[in-house]
Amino acid sequence: MNKTISVIGLGYIGLPAAAMFADKGVQVIGVDVNQHAVNIINQGKIHIVEPGLGEMVQKAVANGLLKAVTKPETADAFLIAVPTPFKGDHQPDLSYIEAVSKALAPVLKKGDTVILESTSPVGTTEQMVEWLAAARPDLKFPYENRDEEVDIYVAYCPERVLPGQVIRELVENDRIIGGITDECSNKAIEVYSIFVKGDLVKTNARTAEMSKLTENAFRDVNIAFANELSLIADRLNINVWELIALANRHPRVNILQPGCGVGGHCIAVDPWFIVDKSPDLANIVRTAREVNDNKPNWVIEQVKQAVEKVANFANKKTNEVNIVCYGLAFKPDIDDLRESPALAIAEKLMDLYPNQVKAVEPNYNSEANHSEKEIALLDYQDSLSKVDVAVLLVNHKEFVENKPHFGSNVVVVDTKGIW
Repeated sequence: MNKTISVIGLGYIGLPAAAMFADKGVQVIGVDVNQHAVNIINQGKIHIVEPGLGEMVQKAVANGLLKAVTKPETADAFLIAVPTPFKGDHQPDLSYIEAVSKALAPVLKKGDTVILESTSPVGTTEQMVEWLAAARPDLKFPYENRDEEVDIYVAYCPERVLPGQVIRELVENDRIIGGITDECSNKAIEVYSIFVKGDLVKTNARTAEMSKLTENAFRDVNIAFANELSLIADRLNINVWELIALANRHPRVNILQPGCGVGGHCIAVDPWFIVDKSPDLANIVRTAREVNDNKPNWVIEQVKQAVEKVANFANKKTNEVNIVCYGLAFKPDIDDLRESPALAIAEKLMDLYPNQVKAVEPNYNSEANHSEKEIALLDYQDSLSKVDVAVLLVNHKEFVENKPHFGSNVVVVDTKGIW
């Protein structure tokens, strides 16, 4: 019986999951090393932007069903949703999972379920078992292909939600449940059955890990095709947006829309985990990553040309040209800056054009996001009278619904094809 559930990592995935369990009447202990986030949550507030989440957290805290702490406490089930970035030449960094394993081990008791949700390279869940077992030799942990009785049940269950739709998708989306053993899968299914209405599909841990990487690599490859098309179309003086619209009239063609790159902690990172495990085989996956990683450089070159153009026809020096970047988040209508190509472009432009670059980001949340450079933010409408080069990087609804009417003295670099 899962009377108390602990969610470790109270970010964009962990906090909504914690709120969802609490909404079903389960006692939830949220854990995060960020004391500021813990304090905010315990006040019944949230430190991220996600529609509907604030009300759920406020209700859960008020009802005494959700509390946040900085160190793991005793519970019946533990969900781990911490970052898994890469380091060096795209090698996976599992230090967060290792740290959680060592912090969690002392509070484990017989019968507990531990579920890893963090997007991870194949074999990570088994590695987590090794870390836990080393710290708690008094407990029996599961190992694949062994049917012996165990004290702790361990499984992998990747999240697959869309920022801005997390509350709905947590409930409705199917979930892949990859236990170290079949019984581990069953225990994890008991946990997710508390609120998930989608199918709970059983497999093993390694396949579950690979399924998440496969989903994101598939999307990355398709985005890379669109981004590469945009480069080719530009060289051939073809409107890529019209080109894609025409090609998509074929009943079996569905080309995605190009952009300024690929961001977020999933699609921009996860394919490298596949490459790391099988570098001699993952040729398409690697190439797609390289295409998407290089797209921001191409955008910057477009901005350089635009600056020169403005300087020439306006009779200005290049250091007098005002550049405004529209959008900093990694995708529309969210506040998440993780791995954002738009943010990277803005920061690079600040290096190239000191004191000339400003930004408009209607979803910016200073509590949740910190860039390496302080970017001056403008109000959308105010920016329109202060811009020489307008760089549209993210198709936020504000930019789509209220398209600006620039004069002939403004050069637009539109990476989304909406202006």
